[in-house]
Amino acid sequence: MLTAALCLLSACSALRFGYNQADELAYWWLDSYVDFNDTQSLQVRRALAQWHAWHRRTQLPDYIGLLARAQAEVLEPTSAERLCKWWENARSRVDAALEPAVAPAADLLLSVTPQQIAHIERRYAKANAEFLDDYLQADPAQRRKESIQRAVDRAESFYGRIDEAQRERIAKSVAQSPFDPELWFGERKARQQEALQMMRRLLAERASSDAAQAAVRTYFERMTLSPRPDYRRYARALTEYNCQFAADLHNTTSTAQRQALVGKLKGWEADLRALSASAAP
Repeated sequence: MLTAALCLLSACSALRFGYNQADELAYWWLDSYVDFNDTQSLQVRRALAQWHAWHRRTQLPDYIGLLARAQAEVLEPTSAERLCKWWENARSRVDAALEPAVAPAADLLLSVTPQQIAHIERRYAKANAEFLDDYLQADPAQRRKESIQRAVDRAESFYGRIDEAQRERIAKSVAQSPFDPELWFGERKARQQEALQMMRRLLAERASSDAAQAAVRTYFERMTLSPRPDYRRYARALTEYNCQFAADLHNTTSTAQRQALVGKLKGWEADLRALSASAAP
């Protein structure tokens, strides 16, 4: 749901269409994991619709203000410190958007069956196989090539076509990056096991609503800050490196490339204004 609702990196028309369909897209994504029964289906659809309406009404105006501010900033050189502040701003907004999801998520968890938990575990296995294909190719050269291409694609999604010197800078940065897909994969699997253990424990204990909400809130907090010290250190180092890389790349961009980014930001702002205007009172 958050991925759909906060998808500010899409084309303008895709952003508007995707946001309007966010609750429906989120429902089908969740159903692919849980395989809802009829009662749960109604419950989840209602909760998603309520969350979506809340998000449109209360959060979009804030995003509009951020986009307007960004349009002025991106025309000037930047720094790693400034970009890391933007990253922290984004994280704080994700946390704010997760909080209203705690109670409905807890209600759903209290209704899941052992068969549904087994279904989720199988779906995790399928998603992990897809992760291996995308990020952990057996050939190191192929893995590096894919990483470079992802970085180039992200840069061009902001600035338009980048030149050869910028491509070389990106390739060098990827080679020096602390990004470790194996460590990321290990953290991903650990979080999946924590989710499965949480669901099984709530089921076995016939947990109360308060206990379920506390468990969900703890899980959400661990999504932001891992309980594993090694991964926390890695995540902090990677964020700092990425902020520096993004600042260095931005400072090589031409006036035309920065204007292209301003155009994208304006388009996103216009889309969010249209979406916000359609919010129910």
